[in-house]
Parts: sequence; structure tokens; C-alpha cells
Amino acid sequence: MMRINIVTIFPPFFEATLALGIPGRAAAAGLVAYRVVDLRDFTHDRHRTVDDVPFGGGAGMVMKPGPFFEAVEALAPEGPVLLMSARGRPFHHEDAVRLSLETELTLLCGHYKDVDQRVVDGLGAEEVSIGDFVLSGGEPAALCVVDAVVRLLPGALGDHESAAGDSHYDGLLAPPSYTRPPSYRGLDVPDVLLSGDHDKIAAWRAAEAERLTRERRPDLWSRYEEG
Repeated sequence: MMRINIVTIFPPFFEATLALGIPGRAAAAGLVAYRVVDLRDFTHDRHRTVDDVPFGGGAGMVMKPGPFFEAVEALAPEGPVLLMSARGRPFHHEDAVRLSLETELTLLCGHYKDVDQRVVDGLGAEEVSIGDFVLSGGEPAALCVVDAVVRLLPGALGDHESAAGDSHYDGLLAPPSYTRPPSYRGLDVPDVLLSGDHDKIAAWRAAEAERLTRERRPDLWSRYEEG
């Protein structure tokens, strides 16, 4: 079983979500266990303060190193520690695959302007970003990482093919999908998908995956061609 630790100042943010869908079913099946830790439990003042003004001046508040250090030390994690950060390295499918092979994963959720750099340096944390935008806190990003990792655990999905057809699994975007009815408001399912010819269907899907990747994600297409 995999253990996922989440350190946050908003534990209720995760309570309902981790009980739903694939993350919830995986936990119920004993594939993963979640520990959500309140960062404020590791403060030592009456106001449970986790932030302070930045050295060097500037707007915004910076999260203090002490509570993070003490929280991680109390967890004593054996696997990777990730800090959700807009400054971090982009999180890719390959990262989800790599992390899904670990027995334990710890996610640190920042808030306010920034997190003291000593959290990364002292705890050996990876700074990870889910996109080129800024969130109000690391909690939504942590949920994205959890979902991407947990769905890859053996047994989390109904079958391996469910993941194998996803975007990014083989470096390409997924082709379009269709279901019943075959015609809806003048929009028709491509004839090849109704043909029953599995070779032609496979070729159509491969061609569509390549087309969409070239058009929408030239960066992925370049990596795919180089690989």
C-alpha cells in the first residue's frame, strides 16, 4: 500500500475530495492511505502563526520554515517530498509514473506570497508546478498530483487499457472519443468508428493523436519526434 502525506493549513480542503472517485475507491480498496496534517499543529504561539514578513522587504507574507520542518520530521517520510510551487519544475505524466512506484509520498502546500527557501533546501523537497499560472495556495495543485499518481496504482483503474489510452501516456494527446447515439443534432460519429474494422480504427486513432498533438502541443510533438 502507498502512503500519501499532505501538509496544509486547510485540512478540510481534502476531506471530501479524497473520499470521491478513483482516490476514494483506491483508499477503500487498501491501495493507498492518506494522512492530512494541519501545519498549524506545529506552531508554538497562541495565534498558531505560520507566516512572517520577508527579509529584504517586499509585499506579501512568507511561510516560516519551522512548522514545515517539524511536520515532516513528525511524519518521518521514507519517500519523496514535493513542495507545490509556481516556481517549480513542470509536473508531467512521467513524474506521475515515477511517483506511483514509491511506497510513500509527501506533499507540502504553500500559501501566501511564498515559502521560505530553506524548506526546499533543508528537506530536500522537489518544487513542482502544475502549470504556468499562480494559485492562491498549493492545495489544488496537490490534489492534481495525488489524482495523477493514485490512478496509476495497480488496481486503481478497472483495467490497464483505461490508462494506456490517455493523453500523455505515450507522449501524444489522446484522439477524440465518441459514444451513442451515432448522430446527435446533426453531428455524426466518424464512419470509421462504426465500421467494425479494428485495424482501420486503430490507424484513425493514431493519426488523430498525431494531428492533435502537432496542432495543439508542438512542444510535445517535438519531444515525441526526437524520442
